[in-house]
Amino acid sequence: MQDDAASRDGADAAARHGAGAQRDGAAEREAAEREAAEREAAVARDAAEEASAFSHPAVDPDVTMAYGDHPDQVIDFYAPRDPDPAVLTPLVVVLHGGAWRAPYDRRHITPFADFLTRRGFAVANVEYRRGEATPPAPGGSAIPAQGGPAAPGPEGADSSGGPVAGRWPDTFDDVAAALDALPALVREALPQADPRRIVVTGHSAGGHLALWAAARHLLPADAPWYTERPAPLRGVVALAPIADFQVAERLDVCGGASRQFLGGEGTFAERLPYADPVRLLPTGIATTLVQGRTDIVVPQAVAESYADAAAKAGEVVGLTLLEDVGHFPLIDPAADACAVVAEEIAQLAW
Repeated sequence: MQDDAASRDGADAAARHGAGAQRDGAAEREAAEREAAEREAAVARDAAEEASAFSHPAVDPDVTMAYGDHPDQVIDFYAPRDPDPAVLTPLVVVLHGGAWRAPYDRRHITPFADFLTRRGFAVANVEYRRGEATPPAPGGSAIPAQGGPAAPGPEGADSSGGPVAGRWPDTFDDVAAALDALPALVREALPQADPRRIVVTGHSAGGHLALWAAARHLLPADAPWYTERPAPLRGVVALAPIADFQVAERLDVCGGASRQFLGGEGTFAERLPYADPVRLLPTGIATTLVQGRTDIVVPQAVAESYADAAAKAGEVVGLTLLEDVGHFPLIDPAADACAVVAEEIAQLAW
C-alpha cells in the first residue's frame, strides 16, 4: 500500500511539474509574441513619424554663405518672420542629423529651420562634410587619421551595407570652422541677429555635433579644434543626440555609426577623447537634452547616460523626456514635440 501511495504521489508530482512546464512555456511564448507585436508597432510608429517629418517641402534660405572652399562648407541663413526692427533677435544654429552619412544633407531639416523663424528666431543651418573620406596627408591633422590596414568586410559601411558614417577628421573640421566663421558671416547675412544670443541645436548625429561644438575648450590640447575659452553661446539644445558613443555602440545606434565615424574598431577607443561628448564635461554652458521616450533610433538610454555623466562632473543638464514621442517629431513642424523644442530653445535664448 505504501508503495502504491508513493507511486501515486510521484505520478501526481510529475503531472504537476509537466503542467507547470507547459504553463511556463506558454507564458514565455506569450511574452515573446507580445514583445514582437510591440516591436512591430514601434517600427510602424517610427516609420509614420519619419514620413510626417519628411513630408514637408524644403524651404529655401534667404541667403547662403560659404565658410570654406568645399561645396558642403556652407551655411544657409533664414531671417526671422515679422521681426521687430527695434529688437535684435536670437540666433539658432542648426546642425542636421542623418548619422553623419552623405545621403542625408541639410535640406531635410529646412522645414524645422523655417518653423523656428516663425517663432521669431534667426537661423543658421550648417552643412558639413559627411561620408567616407580619403585619409589626410601627413602633417594634416594632429590626431590619428582614418585609414590604415583594412579590416575584414566593408569597414565603415553600416550593418545593412549602406554608406559610411562621417568623415574623420573632416566632419569635425567643418563644424569647428563653421562656428568660428559664424560671427562675421552673421553680421553680413543677418544684421538683425543678436550675436550675444546664440543657441546651438542639433538632431540625432547633429545633436552630437552641437554638444561637441560647445565643448571644444575641453578637448585634448593637441586637438586641432581645441579652443582656450568656451564658445560664446547662450546654450545648447540637443535633440535625441548621439551623446555617448560607447552606449550608442552597445545599442547599435544607426548601424554602428559611432564606430564607423571614428574609423572602425582599430581607432575607436583612441579617438573617443577627441569626439565623444560624454567625455567632455562639464562644459559650463547651459545644456538641455530633448528626448522622445519611444525613440527606437537613438534610445532614451543614450541621453540619460550623458545627463548622468554631467551630474557626476558637477553640472546640471536638463533632460526633457516626451511621452509617446519617437525620433522624428522633434524636428517635425506638424508635431507638438516640435513646439516643445522651440520653447526649450527660447528659454535659453532669451
